[in-house]
Amino acid sequence: MNTEELVKIRSAEVADASDIAHIHMASRAASMPYLPPQKRNHAQVKKWAEEVLLKECRTWVAVQGGEVLGYAALDGDLLEHLYLRPDFRRRGIGTLLLDQVKQNSPGRLILHVFQLNTDAREFYRHHGFTVLESTDGSRNMENLPDQTLEWTAPEVK
Repeated sequence: MNTEELVKIRSAEVADASDIAHIHMASRAASMPYLPPQKRNHAQVKKWAEEVLLKECRTWVAVQGGEVLGYAALDGDLLEHLYLRPDFRRRGIGTLLLDQVKQNSPGRLILHVFQLNTDAREFYRHHGFTVLESTDGSRNMENLPDQTLEWTAPEVK
């Protein structure tokens, strides 16, 4: 891959479902090792991407040289997912995806993040998110303490 080629953000398509599934699984395994092992295989996660994610959320992919490097999914004002290939983290791609989501949000974004996911919490803090709520994990299926974060668009004067 030509690393000097620009990363482009575009709307995700059904043809991206396989790449989205790979990224989803690899990113979760690399950045959240405290989660139980993935019970779903690639085919099942691909089917979820095709039948749920791409139908229920506005989803974008980050692409460079024809390769999908990450994705973000927005449902109303809820940032449902933002995942990157582990080998492409800390290169500004997450910021590009988040900026795309912010441009397409209703002026406010909320998201849920595990408290153990300190890298993600710092990423979102750096991008203007604040903590709305911290919980003991009883509301998520992993039963891990989490936080709800919020970003609001600056007021235009």
